[in-house]
Formats: sequence, structure tokens, C-alpha cells
Amino acid sequence: MRLYDYAPSANGYKVRLLLSWLDRPYELVPVDIFAGQSHTEDFVRNKNPDGRVPVLEPEPGRFLAESNAILLYLARGTPLLPEDAFECAHVHQWLFFEQNSMEPNVGTVRFWQLTGRASRHPETFRLRTERGHEALAAMERHLRGRTFLVGERPTVADISLYAYTHVAPEGGFDLGRYPAVSAWLERVKARPGHIGALAPYTANAHVVTSTAA
Repeated sequence: MRLYDYAPSANGYKVRLLLSWLDRPYELVPVDIFAGQSHTEDFVRNKNPDGRVPVLEPEPGRFLAESNAILLYLARGTPLLPEDAFECAHVHQWLFFEQNSMEPNVGTVRFWQLTGRASRHPETFRLRTERGHEALAAMERHLRGRTFLVGERPTVADISLYAYTHVAPEGGFDLGRYPAVSAWLERVKARPGHIGALAPYTANAHVVTSTAA
């Protein structure tokens, strides 16, 4: 099994974290997205037509893109994806929330902050910060009195949301405002198989025109 990934990517981090929780061996294939390595003819034709990472190659010649789709694929048949249809649907709910509310806002604010783009787009940065706080507030409301996001046990929903939430302070978000979220982060971090922080962005990362990586 191979994972095509860019080390500073929180989307890729989700997959690496799940693989570590599951103690699944894999070969990591670094892809420098800012050097155009995810937009080569081979990559967009054979691995991901959208030219993004992460991409999982579970067996030779078969490729799966989109981080949350990869999480669902890898978690199938494990306790990290509930068998109960309603609980499983709740996992999907939080995966959609992560891509609709967390990644485009908290992820983008962090990326712009770390790469110096925040001052170039002050109004957009303000709006994304505001929406990022709205996403964190939604998580705070849900996690009050709960141990994990779904079914009082860890699932891939927790892995997916952990990725951008745990680095939110790098975007200027004060997690002290969200005590239930902060306590949840510590519970996720305490799980066996936890892996550490993301690698820093490269010096030329500021030239990218997309949102969060």
C-alpha cells in the first residue's frame, strides 16, 4: 500500500494518523504540490484527475483520492466506522462538516497566516476567521457532555476533525474559548498510535492559489 502525500498537509495527516491508529504498514511517497508534482500528466491521468493529495494506492494500479473517502475505505470493518446505519450516517455527517466548514475556514486561515497571505486579503481573511469560529463553536456545542463525536467512542469522524482543529492556534484561533473542544483534542491525542505535528510549509508555498492544503 502506498500513500502519495505532502507532509505539511492536514488532509494527508488524517490518513497518516488513521494508518498509525490501525498499525497498517504503508509506503509514503512524497509529492511536492507546490513544485507541480501533483499536476504532472501521469498524476492527473492515473492517480487523481483533480491534481490533489493525498492519494491512496491500496494495491498496484488502484487509486483513491479525497482524504475523507480514504478514511472511510480504510476504516471499513474496524471499530472506527460503526456498523449501525444511523451512527455510520453521523460519521458521514461530521466528515461533510469537516470539508464544508472546518477545512475551508480554519484550514485556509492557518495556511494564509503561515504563508503571509493574510495581509493581502484582509476582508476575506476576516470572513474566513469568523466562519472558522462558527465551526469551532458548533463543535463546542456538540462536544459538551460527550467524549467523542459519534457514539461515545473514537471514529474516523474524530480523526478527520482533529487534523485541522489541533493546529487551529497556528491560524490565530484561541482554543481557550472552546473548553469542550480542547478536552476532546486531548482525548484524541491520548489514543494509541498518535503521531505528532505537521511539517512546516516550504518557503515557496505562498505562491499557491488554492485554499487549504
